[in-house]
Amino acid sequence: MAPAQRCLLCRQTFFCGRGHVYSRKHERTLKAALERLLPQVEAARKAVRAAQVERYVPEHERRCWCICCGCEVRKHLSHGNLTVLHGGLLEHLASPEHKKATNRFWWENKAEFQMKEKFLISPQDYARFKKSMVKSLDTYEEKEDEVIKEMAAQIREVEHSRQELVRSVLEPQPVPDPEEGSSALGSWKGTNSLVASASQQPSYVDLPPAPELDWMETGQPLTFIGHQDTPGIGNIHSGATPPWMVQDEEYSSVNQQIGPSYEEFLKEKEKQKLKKLPPDRVGANFDHSSSTSMGWLPSFGRVWNNGRRWQSRHQFKTEAAARNKQSHKKSQSFPDTFSSQQTHT
Repeated sequence: MAPAQRCLLCRQTFFCGRGHVYSRKHERTLKAALERLLPQVEAARKAVRAAQVERYVPEHERRCWCICCGCEVRKHLSHGNLTVLHGGLLEHLASPEHKKATNRFWWENKAEFQMKEKFLISPQDYARFKKSMVKSLDTYEEKEDEVIKEMAAQIREVEHSRQELVRSVLEPQPVPDPEEGSSALGSWKGTNSLVASASQQPSYVDLPPAPELDWMETGQPLTFIGHQDTPGIGNIHSGATPPWMVQDEEYSSVNQQIGPSYEEFLKEKEKQKLKKLPPDRVGANFDHSSSTSMGWLPSFGRVWNNGRRWQSRHQFKTEAAARNKQSHKKSQSFPDTFSSQQTHT
């Protein structure tokens, strides 16, 4: 009896030696496995002359099973936020390891020899794919730059329109010409004066007089204590101004500003920009509104002067020597004066 052998395609152990690969079941299984891989290989072959570059998405991490090598292969080639479609499969099909595994697979399973070339990529085709991939990457970057420029233009346009709106709201309204529309202005003023006078003076409505009740009639257990009218406060029946015609003190001013001013808005916008910067940067706590004199600039090394460095170095050395001489002369003159004072005493 022949030793037991395992067929990975059929997933079956057989004892008929090499005769299993010629059976109809094995041929059907082999044909189905090759037909599952062939569409993916053909799609990858189409990308040899025209590589496609897209933005990375999680779906680009898909893998396919190579029956020749018996392992999973990345279908696409991703780097950063870009993905080259079918790049991973083409790289695998062009590798020498895949070629060796394909030859061994065809020999062991007795597949059709004409189909073997469909599952291999020559080095020339892979080099052509690399060139097309470089061109596609350059084209994609140019398109991305154009999209970014368009988005920036839209943002600038929206910002400009917003600033124009704020400026139009903050600008004072133009004063109408007194010569034009004087009649309309006069009629408008007359109407306003009538309305104001009518609102200031109490409007007495012709109402029927309220009947006086005789509270002292006999047989009434109530006591009349007089009319309880609060001075200064009335109602519409007593001739007072209606509450809907009384102007509130909060809204009496016409030029009252609503919301923050334009200067406050700009200050807040500048603060939002500064919040994005690192807080420990140089000059973060510097007060730009403080008054500074010319003496705050450093004088050593001639940092702020024009000229070469060796000139600044020599100038600094000469000034330092002059200062040392002056200090030495002062130290010598001090003992002479002290001894002369002692002799006089």
